[in-house]
Amino acid sequence: MDGYIALETGRRRTLKAAIGCVGIGLHSGRRVQLTLRPAAPGAGIVFRRTDAGFEVPALFDQVMDTRLCTALGLAEAPQLRIGTVEHVMAALAGCSVDDAMVELDGPEVPILDGSASAFVFLIDCVGLVAHGGLGLRQMEAIEVLRRVRVQEGDGPEAAWAELAPNTGGSFEASLTIDFPTPAIGRQSFSLRLSPQSFRDELAEARTFTMAEDVARLRAAGLALGGSLANAVVVDGPLVLNPGGLRRPDEFVRHKLLDVVGDLALAGAPIRGRFNGYRSGHALNNKLLRALFADRANWRAQPGNATIDGGARMPVAAAAAAAVA
Repeated sequence: MDGYIALETGRRRTLKAAIGCVGIGLHSGRRVQLTLRPAAPGAGIVFRRTDAGFEVPALFDQVMDTRLCTALGLAEAPQLRIGTVEHVMAALAGCSVDDAMVELDGPEVPILDGSASAFVFLIDCVGLVAHGGLGLRQMEAIEVLRRVRVQEGDGPEAAWAELAPNTGGSFEASLTIDFPTPAIGRQSFSLRLSPQSFRDELAEARTFTMAEDVARLRAAGLALGGSLANAVVVDGPLVLNPGGLRRPDEFVRHKLLDVVGDLALAGAPIRGRFNGYRSGHALNNKLLRALFADRANWRAQPGNATIDGGARMPVAAAAAAAVA
């Protein structure tokens, strides 16, 4: 099945049962227990912090920080946040999970091995079940109608990201990264997203950093839980991890994994084509904000995700879809 296509027309998917894990937060260094739970039809993906007693929908307009990760939070209580959501969001989107509760007892999703593969494993362990039906006003996907582009910097080396229409009706993505460190350099990767291609091509790609940045990050209170067990660390031409890389181009694959997770915060699957150059969490979020800023950029496709103003879509987008 290609690109988020529903397994059963008009039916949403959730987990068959709850399943969890325990790990360390990459930036906080805190031990965190995470549980993935089934959710009601139309609930979308919602994060709940049991230690702080609050919930936040997994939507781009709830993003409060994009420094080295994507963090959700409440505008009225900025001290309450849920950091590093991108890898579990990528796994949920890549496995075509429509409705789920992501419950955790700390401020950050555990990093585990630095990839999305452990979250995919948890989802596969319990499996998915179709639920809901055609009784609700629904939207299967967000169809991109015209090119939307955002950029940081000027000149040929400016970082940029864009969404464009895709006549194939699926989600396709192409990304190029360019780092001065020789171990990474310039890498490009493209794929047509499906549950199988996500598992085969992106899920195992790990987050990475440069050795010279580690001390600076820790002095700033970041990467406190980072280690060679959960991140690829490079030093000039060298990869310091004893096992080396999982793929020669693991770096760009991980960045594209981040794109999948960040764009899953649209609130419904996107049908279009993503292109990017040196894009990161900030640009990915800026791109979604630009997409939904103009109703002419997109339209709702009937089917599989609610547009009734529920948690599944940002408020402004839900209102626009309701009158379309």
